[in-house]
Amino acid sequence: MIALLQRVSEARVLVNGPGQEHRVTGSIGRGILALIGVERGDTEAQANRLLQRVLAYRMFDDDDGKMNLNLEQVGGELLLVSQFTLAANTNKGNRASFTSAAEPQDGRRLYDYLLSQARARLGTCPSGEFGAHMQVELVNDGPVTFWLQVKAS
Repeated sequence: MIALLQRVSEARVLVNGPGQEHRVTGSIGRGILALIGVERGDTEAQANRLLQRVLAYRMFDDDDGKMNLNLEQVGGELLLVSQFTLAANTNKGNRASFTSAAEPQDGRRLYDYLLSQARARLGTCPSGEFGAHMQVELVNDGPVTFWLQVKAS
């Protein structure tokens, strides 16, 4: 399971359907925008470990300007957005292969599980909409971006 973390001063995700106006499905102020990719064979145990790492990852500055604080220590917010393209294989050619991405039903199940665990832990966790065409707007603070991946043990 993969999370691409971006430290943001604000972010929001908009979704639209055919012939519909854009609607905001989630927005945050200071915090982490986490783009989530689910790979074939990922499990709930990996989702739990990924969430633990996301929440504990020290990517916010302390009083000395060092990245020593995590999301909860700064009272930040978390915005989760599914992004299957994170599971792409880009090693050869000019077009990505998605053979390592989870099947849509498995990806939805694990993304929904991760989201429910984040909400249980944080009380609230805005999100995108799995499988929808989304537009993500963000102000990356730094810029600071980290790639986290939790493989099966």
